[in-house]
Amino acid sequence: MSSVVIYCRSGFENDAAAEITFQAAEQGFAGYVKTKPNTGIVVYECFDASHGEEIIKKVDFKNMVFARQWFTGTLVDNMPLEDRVSAIVDAAAEFPECGDLRVETPDTNEGKELSKFCKKISTPLKKSLEKRSKVTREIAEKKPVMHVLFLANDSAYVGYSYTFNNSPFFMGIPRLRMPSDAPSRSTLKLDEAFNVFIPPHEAEERMQPGMRGVDLGACPGGWTYQLVRRGMFVSAIDNGPMNDDLMETGQVKHFRVDGFKYRPEKRNIQWLVCDMVDKPAKVTNLMIDWAVNAYAKELIFNLKLPMKKRFDSVYECLKMIKEELDKYGVSYELQAKHLYHDREEVTVHLNVTKVPQSLYS
Repeated sequence: MSSVVIYCRSGFENDAAAEITFQAAEQGFAGYVKTKPNTGIVVYECFDASHGEEIIKKVDFKNMVFARQWFTGTLVDNMPLEDRVSAIVDAAAEFPECGDLRVETPDTNEGKELSKFCKKISTPLKKSLEKRSKVTREIAEKKPVMHVLFLANDSAYVGYSYTFNNSPFFMGIPRLRMPSDAPSRSTLKLDEAFNVFIPPHEAEERMQPGMRGVDLGACPGGWTYQLVRRGMFVSAIDNGPMNDDLMETGQVKHFRVDGFKYRPEKRNIQWLVCDMVDKPAKVTNLMIDWAVNAYAKELIFNLKLPMKKRFDSVYECLKMIKEELDKYGVSYELQAKHLYHDREEVTVHLNVTKVPQSLYS
């Protein structure tokens, strides 16, 4: 199939479009973008009909910052209202057998109006697809995922993605509950980041109770809260006041210091988190300094985006990180994502796996 359908946050269609065009070209694919403002989706049309599937295999989804989810598929429109199931099943006739079915909508007000209908059609659609051996009865995690993305009650993109290179979440959005005792809603940003960036089978080892963390720009403690709830001991760095309940846990030390100037006395920090409001380049340089000097092993930080050229701004910061760490011989893993709970920012995860001792000894 020639189409790659991408889910994104409403209002960020141009950024997602620029990104898929760039990433596809990096792998030698060519095509053009179809999108409309505030629709929450981008469609990349390949010039070669076979390249849609190749793109969702070869372009690493982890490198897609503005994409929440993607699949290769085809548009099925003007479906008869009395039998939309048959139209979708016919469209999937040449698909591989899939191990899951997700009937979804764009994350927009218009999409939300379709959610009740999507739930209603999901059961009869799945039964029909099972009869045609297009979807397994039980979820099969190693098989592709079939997506039916409804744009209207008679129009949907129908396609599939691969579990080794997609988002595991419905609509690409982790379902999280706001903790009643959290100091601020910003806590959900870090909770989502942990869910997106850390594989479930590695979470217990990489976020152990007793580990040490630092929260730069901590006030009032939304991100500190996520470290504390995982049993960590946290240095909260901010000139403003911290939440009293967090301080009473005994796991938090509050330092009234500028987050850009603070450095730990010992190199025993597992997690550095940072949600300070400043220019993306300034925050990026601060994170590079922490990484090169081995002050922390894993870093999660937000880059506040400019109003224009958001794609360019993010990719310039990521390029800066890669160039500097490569120059100093630092081994690392780098991801960035425009998360569901982000607004005008992108969240970055930097896992520093090895720092030459000569850099800081």
